[in-house]
Amino acid sequence: MLTVGEFSKICQVSIKTLHHYDRIGLLIPLKVDPASGYRYYGQQQVRQMLLIKRLKRYGFSLDDIRLLLECKDDSVFFFKLCRQKETLELQKRDADLVLSELSANLRNFERTGDIMGYQKNYEITVVNTPDRIILASRQVMGVKDFGTYYSGLYERMAKDHLTPDGVRGAVYYDEEFHPESSDIELIVGIREKDKADKIMEGQLCASTIHKGPYSSLSDAYGAIVTWIEENGYAWDGAPYEIYLKTQFDHLTPEDWETEIFFPVKKK
Repeated sequence: MLTVGEFSKICQVSIKTLHHYDRIGLLIPLKVDPASGYRYYGQQQVRQMLLIKRLKRYGFSLDDIRLLLECKDDSVFFFKLCRQKETLELQKRDADLVLSELSANLRNFERTGDIMGYQKNYEITVVNTPDRIILASRQVMGVKDFGTYYSGLYERMAKDHLTPDGVRGAVYYDEEFHPESSDIELIVGIREKDKADKIMEGQLCASTIHKGPYSSLSDAYGAIVTWIEENGYAWDGAPYEIYLKTQFDHLTPEDWETEIFFPVKKK
């Protein structure tokens, strides 16, 4: 058997951490001397400790690791690892996007001396939007639910043999935005007026185009709101987005384009 110090050196983990793992039942010593309280580990527990360290590097929580170590089904273990790999790939993609955004922000800051100078890159125009013939799905939903509800709209379109006109967007009705639960209406444009759920009537809007991932859409929203206030307009309805270029066009997030509309009126 190995003393706690020897086990600590072999596995390169602190004694404090080993004590913690013992307390939470993640890695219990093979033997504890009743008189001295010294902990002793078996040689076979080195393998278990190394696996715990590896799973921690993969981003699993200690609770998740405990469940994985208790799992007797290799196929379930393999599935959990595959799911974690997908999660890490998404996190890497998000981190790459943030790094790209930060780099662009730094270049702009260096050139203009204004940390918020990138917002001036948005060209705001006032437009009279056309009437839009649409299928719609209005729900209290999170952004993560968009795919589910869009799928329902496209299934209806296929079932009823409707013709898409290329418009796809989302209207935000809540006074405040919550990414997990907001009053949102997803819209898809069609050509058959008699089969539409509604006609989205045209109106005067302040508009701009955001280029890049959805995570930075708030920059464009902020630019429009500032422009509205500075140019004597007021909000006159729910803002909405039209997705011009997306992942479905086989583009990377940096190349996505979203047109944003704020209904307005003159003060």
